[in-house]
Amino acid sequence: MLLKELKPSISLLLRMFFTVLTILSFYKGNSQTSNGQKPNVIIILTDDQGYGDLSCHGNPYIQTPNMDQLYSESVRFTNFHVDPTCAPTRAALMTGKYSHHAGVWHTVAGGNYLRSSEKTMGDVFKASGYKTAMFGKWHLGANYPYRPMDRGFEEWLGNGDGGTGTTDDWFDNDRVNDHYWHNGEREKHEGYAPDVFFNKAMDFVKKDHKKPFFMYLATYLPHDPHSVPDPSLAEIYGEKVPKNIAYFYAGINRIDQNIGKLKKVLETSGKADNTILIFMSDNGGITGVRLYNAGMRGKKTQAYEGGHRVPFFIKWPKGHLAHGKEVKDLTAHIDILPTLVDLCHLNPSPTKFDGRSFKQQLYQPSLNLTKRTLFVENQRTFTAQQWERTAGMTNKWRLVHNTELYDIVNDPGQKNNVINQHPDVVAKIRKEFKQYWKLVSPNDRELPKTIVGHPNDKETYLTPSDWYLPKVPWNHAQVAEGKPLSGSWDVHISESGTYRIEARRWPREANTPICGIPTFSKTIDAWKKDGKVDRLLYGRKMKALPVKTITLEVGKYQEKTSISNTDTHVIFDVKLPKGDTRIQSQMLDANGEVIAGTYYVYITKQD
Repeated sequence: MLLKELKPSISLLLRMFFTVLTILSFYKGNSQTSNGQKPNVIIILTDDQGYGDLSCHGNPYIQTPNMDQLYSESVRFTNFHVDPTCAPTRAALMTGKYSHHAGVWHTVAGGNYLRSSEKTMGDVFKASGYKTAMFGKWHLGANYPYRPMDRGFEEWLGNGDGGTGTTDDWFDNDRVNDHYWHNGEREKHEGYAPDVFFNKAMDFVKKDHKKPFFMYLATYLPHDPHSVPDPSLAEIYGEKVPKNIAYFYAGINRIDQNIGKLKKVLETSGKADNTILIFMSDNGGITGVRLYNAGMRGKKTQAYEGGHRVPFFIKWPKGHLAHGKEVKDLTAHIDILPTLVDLCHLNPSPTKFDGRSFKQQLYQPSLNLTKRTLFVENQRTFTAQQWERTAGMTNKWRLVHNTELYDIVNDPGQKNNVINQHPDVVAKIRKEFKQYWKLVSPNDRELPKTIVGHPNDKETYLTPSDWYLPKVPWNHAQVAEGKPLSGSWDVHISESGTYRIEARRWPREANTPICGIPTFSKTIDAWKKDGKVDRLLYGRKMKALPVKTITLEVGKYQEKTSISNTDTHVIFDVKLPKGDTRIQSQMLDANGEVIAGTYYVYITKQD
């Protein structure tokens, strides 16, 4: 009788004991921050590297020794999800919100512009006393107020917003000896692009900032085109790997080497122990999935598992995380910022997160947090559609496109659609989706407005990637081909006054007549060892256009100007009132027919 009476008390004492252990674990893990020494934070985000594109995840073709070592030293997440494409993932990472909620739903056409009202990870860390830096791919806006330097990052080095070769990038950049945007100014750097970014990152680590730092290091690799400065980097794979995949793997190998160098710099600088190091990718795999995809179905852009499950490793030696352990609970990119706010004791964000902190799981990896349903989608349509390219996810289930249900625990390859066998599961996820849609859909296709004439921006550079069209010329090679498309730009004039609008068929650095074809001067490029560059990074042929007239429309202002065969550009000086307006410039032939939009437009406010 006495034993029966004691059983509830024993059970209660055991629960209290384990609770105390958990609290002590958290206290130990936060002893550095509680003493005033906040940790540094580095996030490494690779581009198009799938879950299966690492040897530590079972890939038999590629060797990634430094990623593997980081894997062994980290808490690694095996059920971690992002969006199926890059810009949406970056928006969710930066805000802790679903990308659709933050206004990012595409990679071009203005759909990649993170709403200016959103606070970013850079803003949050800066407001909490951190030194902030961003090296690499931003892809959330190319003009004020959307650039990294406008979103909380004090130091910024990058190529074009969406990558090397995109329309706001330097015209003949090819990832070797390129021109970069450095804090809003053009600047040339010698070397291979991923090396340049990692070198800048290592220089940043070596500095004595007198305060903790947050660094976002977003490689443009291994995203295509799969270029490397030396073909021998890909030739090591021989005939066992197709050539395009060998070049893709070579890009990953170069990142892997640089991660090893960065870790050594952290160690020699004495900053390794109190630095939170995160490694992840921006979407599922694409180029390498036909060789190895870790047993998953799907790839980049798709709602199946292979399109959005990615590697996620986190290491913090002084934080006493459960290094070497795995978190199997469902987690996502929207959880990273809330976790870092929690882990680093940052000032709270002024906006509410869609994600939640997984701090507890960094100390107790086997812990499952409160059950929830997460959603990822890839809607590139100009009118959002419910369940378009969408997956609803729980720890056990995946409802894909609202028509396919998979038991991801017992069917990780998503081969057996069991939607008819589990109506209760489907009904629950659909109910959760209604709440998700209510959250993300208001104003979800709101047009971003570049601010023109602001004192923080010397010049606005408009390119066709931001035309609000279903298809846009998003890289220089498509422009060089003379794509017969024409669009407009929505802008906000910050001050009334006279604005100089310079319209061009080719960007300034090409220094080419509107009716001509550029010549190249670079002598080393990422495609061949010898000889001059004979093509742009994306490889299309160049086309001369028979332009006779350039037109400009800005609000009620309309003007047209005839051009000669030697004119490289046309200048319009326009008096504009303060407020929202739309800009469109077009190239016409001798018959007055539209050939295409004037692809490049530069705007400066006149004194």
